[in-house]
Amino acid sequence: MSSTPNAADFVFLDETDASRWALTRDGELLSVLDYRDDGTTVAMTRAFTIPTHRGHGYAARVVAGAVAQIEARGDRLIDPVCWYVADWFDAHPDKQHLLRRR
Repeated sequence: MSSTPNAADFVFLDETDASRWALTRDGELLSVLDYRDDGTTVAMTRAFTIPTHRGHGYAARVVAGAVAQIEARGDRLIDPVCWYVADWFDAHPDKQHLLRRR
């Protein structure tokens, strides 16, 4: 598991044992992004925000963090299986080079 501290006590975690990225603040779970990594492609399968924390952009933040990690590694493409992740990529055309082409 690796973590990245963010502004305002946000922490972005790659919880590899659980195959998910998580966003927490002050130790409280806000949002997660489940994934499957086959060694060449990361399938982002489900973005979820805890219901009491919805409407604050936390899912977008966790997706952006995951995309940034994958881009920095430079050894994987992304398959946006989750509708939310697909919409995120539609809104960020500058990141579409990371998508696996079907």
